[in-house]
Amino acid sequence: MRIPESLQDLANSEAVQFLKRPKTIARIFAGVFSLIVFSSLLTDGYQNKMESPQLHCVLNSNNVACLFAVGAGFLAFLSCLAFLMLDAQESRITVTRFKTAFQLLDFSLAVLWAGIWFVGFCFLANQWQHSTPKQFLLGSSSAKAAITFSFFSILVWIFQAYLAFQDLRNDTPVPYKRSLDEGGVVLTTLSPPSAASPVNTPTTDPNSLSYTSSALSPYLTTPKAPRLAMMPDN
Repeated sequence: MRIPESLQDLANSEAVQFLKRPKTIARIFAGVFSLIVFSSLLTDGYQNKMESPQLHCVLNSNNVACLFAVGAGFLAFLSCLAFLMLDAQESRITVTRFKTAFQLLDFSLAVLWAGIWFVGFCFLANQWQHSTPKQFLLGSSSAKAAITFSFFSILVWIFQAYLAFQDLRNDTPVPYKRSLDEGGVVLTTLSPPSAASPVNTPTTDPNSLSYTSSALSPYLTTPKAPRLAMMPDN
């Protein structure tokens, strides 16, 4: 079965190739997990008890736990969106310093978010463990979903940190170049001449008395003055 040429062009397009990158897939998963965490607790995470109309967090009635999960999930979701947009413009970044700074920022934030989600998972699981069973009629599934995807977020952010570290290692250093007059003249580091390379000495006419300075060998030294010997008196 032959694939139409239009579909082949679509598969080879920059957008499809960008979406097939492991880094892009990891960011999409991290964003989806963060969205599940904060949306589940934001919608069903606050319930009222049977004897009171006041809303409480389903995680051991600890509002700090719900606020932490909602805030961390929302900020992580925004972080994923921001880095997806920066990844789309990464190929257009030609300055080496900016590219290295972006990779360092990506690695640092991935490690930071992995740590935040690890703390969040432990905190949410501990609060759910100490919650009174059947204290709320609704919200138990939302709490379990937030705890589960908090754990998945740890793994996906660790994977993002690994990918960012690989980008830093595989980034080949560019030789130092300094452009003058808007890219007119480029000064590059010159390698020292090899000792085995022959030195081309210009041939001169024996009848000619003119010598150029380039014909002088750099190894010539100044001739020493003759020493005067003292003759003994007869």
